[in-house]
Amino acid sequence: MTPHATTETPAATPPAGVRTLGARATIHDVAAAAGVSVSTVSKVINERYGVAAKTAVRVQAAIAELGYESSLIASSLRRGRTNVIGVLVAGFEPFAHAVLEGISEALTDTGYELLAYSGSQASIDPEQSRRGWEQRSLSKLGGTLIDGAIVVTPSAESTQTSIPIVAIDPHTGTHGTPSIDTDNYGGGHSATRHLLDLGHTRIAHARGRTDLESARERERGYRAALTEAGVDIDESLIVDGEFRAEPTAEAVAALLDRDEPPTAIFAANDISALAAIGAARAGGLDVPGDLSVVGFDDIPAAVSGEPRLTTIRQPLRDMGRAAAETLLRLLAEPEATAPERLHMPIELIVRGSTAAPRK
Repeated sequence: MTPHATTETPAATPPAGVRTLGARATIHDVAAAAGVSVSTVSKVINERYGVAAKTAVRVQAAIAELGYESSLIASSLRRGRTNVIGVLVAGFEPFAHAVLEGISEALTDTGYELLAYSGSQASIDPEQSRRGWEQRSLSKLGGTLIDGAIVVTPSAESTQTSIPIVAIDPHTGTHGTPSIDTDNYGGGHSATRHLLDLGHTRIAHARGRTDLESARERERGYRAALTEAGVDIDESLIVDGEFRAEPTAEAVAALLDRDEPPTAIFAANDISALAAIGAARAGGLDVPGDLSVVGFDDIPAAVSGEPRLTTIRQPLRDMGRAAAETLLRLLAEPEATAPERLHMPIELIVRGSTAAPRK
């Protein structure tokens, strides 16, 4: 018996000007859809003269319908600008997310797009990748992909680049780069003062990254509050949390296992504060009954659990918005000067993670 032969029907070829799903539109597709030459499309894209208004409208409609995007790098080389602002962050954590929201709001209806770029490199030695990550990132992006940059928690004292830069939470004092920050010293002082007013004297501090000015200023505020209250500073109660959960939890667990554990902890950020609460609970302790905890930032997670976290509120979205507005002014007026440092207000938010020590 002769087997039945099967024939494979070739796939239908889409008609001219029609793209298959997922195919990227080309300048030739736009020209075909608008019924014009490729050179006419190029003139419209690059805002050159020599195209009738009605023709330009037809080309723009075809661009919108096809979702055509010209090469960002090619466009920047032709026009000397990209209309893209880069936001460089060491990692996408809650602090950066809140700042990004503020930047995005400020860029609405400005004609600028936002490119968020993470400079973290987990595969590289953390201590090595931490230093100078923003310079490496700017070398990749500056001039061809972005017109200006907002750098969040830069690790270097200064950054060499040909594009305007605004820093948020800078590494050290001012070095000619406009920067946005908050009263970190006042926040550390206020957090510690709150715990002292409740009656605590054995107050630990889970400090942040010691290469960041914000962390050093928060620790300085902590130390000053203790000194002003006549409480001796116990250096063994100051541990490295690095603004991260794991090292903070490990350090706090060791503190709480001591013969004389602290009755309160001021953590340099909310991530560390929440990790401290987790470590206390893992050790069978109650918060705030056995341990009071204060954080810094007021990220959304500060109010998502029980107890809700007492913290120092930074206006993170406002910081992002202010940074974007400063950068837009510098882009609009290259010769303009911006304030070297803009301080944003902080506020102590008292919630359920702090109480008087048990007698």
